[in-house]
Amino acid sequence: MKKFNVGIIGATGMVGQRFSLLLENHPWFNVVAVAASPRSAGKRYEDAVGAKWAMTSPIPANIKDMIVMDAAADVDKIASMADFVFCAVDMKKDEIKALEERYAKAECPVVSNNSAHRGTPDVPMVVPEINPEHIEIISAQRKRLGTKRGFIAVKSNCSLQSYVPALHPLMAGFGVEKALVCTYQAISGAGKTFDTMPEILDNVIPYIGGEEEKSEQEPLKIWGHIDGDKIINAESPSITAQCLRVPVSDGHMAAVFASFRKKPAKEQMIEAWKNFSGVPQELQLPSAPKQFLNYFEEDNRPQAKLDRMLENGMAVSIGRLREDTQYDYKFVCLSHNTLRGAAGGAVLMAELLAAKGYFD
Repeated sequence: MKKFNVGIIGATGMVGQRFSLLLENHPWFNVVAVAASPRSAGKRYEDAVGAKWAMTSPIPANIKDMIVMDAAADVDKIASMADFVFCAVDMKKDEIKALEERYAKAECPVVSNNSAHRGTPDVPMVVPEINPEHIEIISAQRKRLGTKRGFIAVKSNCSLQSYVPALHPLMAGFGVEKALVCTYQAISGAGKTFDTMPEILDNVIPYIGGEEEKSEQEPLKIWGHIDGDKIINAESPSITAQCLRVPVSDGHMAAVFASFRKKPAKEQMIEAWKNFSGVPQELQLPSAPKQFLNYFEEDNRPQAKLDRMLENGMAVSIGRLREDTQYDYKFVCLSHNTLRGAAGGAVLMAELLAAKGYFD
């Protein structure tokens, strides 16, 4: 695989910081540009981030002296430097949509962590192990945008990165009809640390704006299908969600209750999880976990502190599978929200796109 030059748009935020670490020694991707808001533009990256650096590892040496560019004013310059960009900006939704389209129309593909284009019918929203075929809609999107290389591909919301992968291998054989999901989400999902979110200490906050709607609707696009020039959402399963912010640094947990058209045995479910793999594993993409879904037999697992970094934070942990009195089964699952759920998932999607020739 040849090396691709990449830019990080929104490089000073928490997800942008995570991108910088993941790309520091990436075998395929080389960071050539970092961009952020006008107040950061013109500064060295290290100075622009300053006290906002929230990672436990230091700022990568390959970007700390880079001059931060203006994400909006320098679109053409960045597009001339980078083969594609990762985007994780903190702006209003309509501003993000416009900005990402500007990069795409400048013939610079965008791999986005933002929610702005998740509902756009010809923008693929990909969990690489689940719906890699959705990237084929890019040809229709390019036609609409009038581009040869440029396009936008998006990651799904971090809240569903634990339970959608857990439900997916059960759908074909057993027919998941409905699911109730309660998520317990880490503060890094809000771009916060314990220092910057003191109100979360000794506390649980029972509301995360927009999260429940995303958790209920986005899986249906992931499980949808391409019809002509758009992706048609799946009609089932029916999902209802409740999302809570909890005092955990990293790791989103989900308590899942599921009913099936053809109720499986517990052993069949565990076997389906253990045997499941996808295109990233077949292609041996650099960021792909070898074992995507991991089932724990212990009653007290998975735990955020113990299990979020499984397979470099790119695997999903599942446990506590048992029958339920109102649904068929209930279980708990966990994923690392800024790795699998955000920057890491976007890097994996970019690897899939690169392997399939979409950046050539």
